Amino acid sequence: MAVNVFASATEGGNTAVPLGSSGVAATIDCPDLSERLTTVPQAARPEVDTELARLDQQIATAYGQLQEAARGADDGELDEAAVLDPLERERAATIERIVAAVDKAGDRPEGLDAEAACALRRTEATTAGAESGGPEQGQRQDGKEQEAGNGDDADGTGQDAGGQRPPGNGGQAGNGPVAGDYAAIESVRPNAVEAPRRDGASNGSFATSCGVNAEGLFNSDNLIAAPGVGNGAHHFHDYVGNQDNDAFSSDEDLAAADTSCADRGDKSSYYWPVLRLQNGTVEQDAQSPGGGIEGNAGEIVTPAEVTLTFEGNERGKVTEMPRLLRIITGDAKAFVNGDANANASWSCTGFEDRQLKDKYPLCPSGSDVVRTFTFQSCWDGRNIDSANHRTHVAFAAADGSCPDGFRPVPRLVQRIVYDVDAPSLQDGGKTVPLFAVDSFPEQLHKPVTDHSDFINVFDEDLMREMVDCINTGRACGAGASPGPGQGGDPGEGAGEAPQEQPTGDPGANPGDPGANPGEPGANPGEDATDEPTDEPTEKPTEKPTEKPIEEPTGAAPTEEPTGAPQQGSGTPEDDARQTDPASPSAEPRAATTPAGAADDRSAAEAAPGAEGDAGAREDVAAGAAGEPRVPQGGLAETGSGLGLWPAAVGGVLLAGGCVLLVRSRRHAR
Repeated sequence: MAVNVFASATEGGNTAVPLGSSGVAATIDCPDLSERLTTVPQAARPEVDTELARLDQQIATAYGQLQEAARGADDGELDEAAVLDPLERERAATIERIVAAVDKAGDRPEGLDAEAACALRRTEATTAGAESGGPEQGQRQDGKEQEAGNGDDADGTGQDAGGQRPPGNGGQAGNGPVAGDYAAIESVRPNAVEAPRRDGASNGSFATSCGVNAEGLFNSDNLIAAPGVGNGAHHFHDYVGNQDNDAFSSDEDLAAADTSCADRGDKSSYYWPVLRLQNGTVEQDAQSPGGGIEGNAGEIVTPAEVTLTFEGNERGKVTEMPRLLRIITGDAKAFVNGDANANASWSCTGFEDRQLKDKYPLCPSGSDVVRTFTFQSCWDGRNIDSANHRTHVAFAAADGSCPDGFRPVPRLVQRIVYDVDAPSLQDGGKTVPLFAVDSFPEQLHKPVTDHSDFINVFDEDLMREMVDCINTGRACGAGASPGPGQGGDPGEGAGEAPQEQPTGDPGANPGDPGANPGEPGANPGEDATDEPTDEPTEKPTEKPTEKPIEEPTGAAPTEEPTGAPQQGSGTPEDDARQTDPASPSAEPRAATTPAGAADDRSAAEAAPGAEGDAGAREDVAAGAAGEPRVPQGGLAETGSGLGLWPAAVGGVLLAGGCVLLVRSRRHAR
């Protein structure tokens, strides 16, 4: 059986945006056995984990064969069986070994042999309208499904002058991302809901500061999901915290390792897939498994900020995490598995009341990309891991209640900020490069596949300190002043924007650009109220089109935009805004306009040179951006007249001296 896996990659008009290089419009969809293997005897787990990793390798190899076959099929026809039949035979043999290993240590699992077959799955079409969430997104053109090609070439064929297909604008070797993977954050309606807190809730927070991986600790292993297997993840991870984390690290290795955390009592391992710019940069893994060989290409972006905060429970006290507890949140295979376990959130600074689950955000100028993971916070009280690395922990319900038999533990919230610009989708990222997380090759770098991992290696004394801090409502730890979304006022739950429950249906996400973003209320500020919130709901003050001056590494944007009134400016309204914590401009992150200002702009703001002038937006009379505000009121009010009094007194004394001199001379005569 043959299928057409090619699509048009021409540029111009409303045709497909050329984001890939091969034109492949299909991926390989295989059942994930880890979802079935919820109970595996402890003695069989090492062998089962190894065989599960082998299944992942087989899929990655088959996906590579699919791409190669598609590149060589000039007529666009591909023999599906040539790719899928060998894969099914390999999977069947591997599954048989898994069944035998489990059977030897316990009860023989039934029905796993039916999981060997895979399918060729067509990918979603994308058009140039995807950038703005317009009506053309996700439609088909000329009756054909269109997957982005990447078109560095002039004629849109995906080939260079030598007839070879280039990596494509630094892109992911033809397997994503595509225009439909992005959404303008301004088109998303506020959708973050803060869970209510009952009497007796644990309202404290504990922050640990472990850096941003500026040292560049990476590998494509996964000690939790694929222990003992090199390149078990098939994509690169950023690591902070424990400095000896690879596939072969033992519990003893983790305990003896160094840590990047400020508090040396935290040797925990925190890791997540790297974010890359599709700009053609040749990274250290460009020719390695897990890197360029498997489609993970481009410049690895070091986060501008990473905050790690442990929070309490909405209903009651939390208990200590067991040492070496392992938690995976999100699903690295969610694109083919479905979104049941998907649990990453994407947003932008200044817009964190708007969260995306299955799209990368397009942030306005001056706003940074924010990636948030909220971990499971209910533990079964017995196991530090489970066969599928999920069933020993669970998510709390919206009211904070845990499933029967589970107890609440501190809830880890990871917030990762990146200083990256919104990519230019119209030209496939040529002007401003695309960005995407690393993924398994067949997952096509979809944002819904994002995930994060945690291994608890806190000293027991420090863990007790954390729990006591959280249960008594205090803010503690290294960097214990949590920013918005990270605890804020512990008694308020501090605006934890992403909810702990896993994603439901990404297609139903109000942030989906296809969800009528043009309707009233879809624009920033439309649904905002006049009441200050933990997360600003208005569009941040716009900045000039040039790239803004970068914040220091490891710090969130905290300063007012150029031209914003400063404390002590002489204007009472401005001074009150600076000192009143309830004021929107007192937000610890990037300053925003007052409620309603985004939709009520002055004519001066629209004039050339006035864009981005926060001072002009609040008070046109303040002058152009960067100019000092003119003090208002009389001399006594401003104090400016004080400098005249010494001169006046001096003048009087001088005159008096002259009179005395004249009189003394007359007297002498």
